[in-house]
Amino acid sequence: MAYRQTPARLQKDGEQRERILALALSRVADGGFTALTMQGLADDAGIATGSLYRHFSGKGELAAEVFARASQHEVDTLGTLLKASGSASERLSRGLHQFAARAWGSRQLAFALIAEPVDPEVDEQRLIYREAYAALFVTLLEQGIAAGEFQPQPVQLTAACLVGAIAEALIGPLSPPARAARDAGQSRVSLEDVSDALVTFCLRAVGARPSVLPKPASPTTATEDPP
Repeated sequence: MAYRQTPARLQKDGEQRERILALALSRVADGGFTALTMQGLADDAGIATGSLYRHFSGKGELAAEVFARASQHEVDTLGTLLKASGSASERLSRGLHQFAARAWGSRQLAFALIAEPVDPEVDEQRLIYREAYAALFVTLLEQGIAAGEFQPQPVQLTAACLVGAIAEALIGPLSPPARAARDAGQSRVSLEDVSDALVTFCLRAVGARPSVLPKPASPTTATEDPP
């Protein structure tokens, strides 16, 4: 007779799986995907390493799900901002500022999601979520063009370019060497520097009306990161 799991057993397994994923995400947020090891995670969870394999076939599958969950949260957050009230230019500006701020506030996790070398399973998820971000920008671009705010353009290609620009603008400031330089007081690059430059570039790239482009910022001497 085949063994049938009871509803209580299934619920307990589901709760343990969620706890494992939460602990795994915490490890990635603190040390990147290199810090996510099956032995270390089992120790965190207080279970035998073999118990992890009841829920995940291996580290690749586990890391891919951690990546997907963290990325989906960021996609949902950005999507809410891009779909809020206001002109297309205003929504694009707010969305980029907030995306950069969220990355700045969790730099290790943001770098891990954007650029850290990862297992093939995670790389596959990275491509999927680049497309998810691009889809948000496609909708916004179509609205901006229809309203006469943006220049007519191939929205699919432009959206992909925006995703690439955002990633490239953040990789350097979020990288381990840049974080170490800031911690040592050797860097003067601030969140405002990065986000303002990113917003200005993207608005120009989509052909926003000159009246909505940010004015050039005065040179800053701030060295402290925002809280």
